[in-house]
Amino acid sequence: MAASCSPLRRGLQVFAVSQWVFSFLGLGRQPRDPGPLKHAPPPPAQVCLVALIFVLLSRAWTLGVLYLVWLYWDRDKARAGGRRSAWVRDWAIWRHFRDYFPISLVRTAPLDPSQNYLFGFHPHGVLAVGAFSNFCTEATGFSRLFPGLRPHLLMLPCWFHLPLFRDYIMSSGLVSSTKASAAYLLSRPEGGQVAVLVVGGALEALEAKPGGLSLRIRKQKGFIKLALEQGASLVPVFSFGENELFRQCPNPRGSRLRRAQEALQPLLSVALPLFYGRLGLLLPFRAPVHTVVGAAIPVQRCPRPSRAQVDALHALYVERLTQLFEEHKARYGVPADRHLVLT
Repeated sequence: MAASCSPLRRGLQVFAVSQWVFSFLGLGRQPRDPGPLKHAPPPPAQVCLVALIFVLLSRAWTLGVLYLVWLYWDRDKARAGGRRSAWVRDWAIWRHFRDYFPISLVRTAPLDPSQNYLFGFHPHGVLAVGAFSNFCTEATGFSRLFPGLRPHLLMLPCWFHLPLFRDYIMSSGLVSSTKASAAYLLSRPEGGQVAVLVVGGALEALEAKPGGLSLRIRKQKGFIKLALEQGASLVPVFSFGENELFRQCPNPRGSRLRRAQEALQPLLSVALPLFYGRLGLLLPFRAPVHTVVGAAIPVQRCPRPSRAQVDALHALYVERLTQLFEEHKARYGVPADRHLVLT
């Protein structure tokens, strides 16, 4: 135990988290967010794009040209299952990342590897740290807890237009969040595929504050319809502690800042949370995150589900999610009188 608190280990943990934050806020600035399962145009030039231009203007320009040719040929890969790398997912840096908080993955029921699953992840938090650590790395033992399953975290399509960065994030199991991409995974006849969707989307990040239990879910029904169309079992996932990792500038509903954030969201398609972490920087606070995976909700395939079918399954999903939260909240420090706020 003492070794885990040594200056060297703590330094490695800080480095692991810092490089991850830089990767997503530096290498790939927050792109336009059209919401889950929709398409978005490419984002503006980023660090990786500048690096590629530098190569094209250097003596190694032939390598840049070859990469562009390959990039065009490979352009649809993020919508067709991506390109996972077991080596990247098992990097030691992700274990230091996990230990910084720390983060744990909790299984409440086994899942049949012959089936496909759509995981609904809640809450979004500011940067969906738990979703990345648990489903894009092996640091918390996903393959050991759910043998035979391959998780794929759905991410905005525009990130996959960034040269070089797209290849890096695909290696962890990230794929495009277009409906076609999710359908590709959930329609695999051999089973064993898991599409992980952060249901609340970017707007839910505005509610990501310590102690916050607000979820955007009442109107989020696209993932329910998709599950019905593909016959994929639904699995609610609640990540306790996700909202404790950052602080936000006060933005209560009706405030000037909140009105500005909500007004800009349709124009920029991003929620723009003004957040900070330790020492006023972007380094998250050290707070434990426990991601609890619920039992599967079997779904009968219906290629053209009616609104009534979607509404009924949505109501059942919300009921199971709420039950999952209530059954585990005491274990993870949520007071008995606190309940989910569904909007």
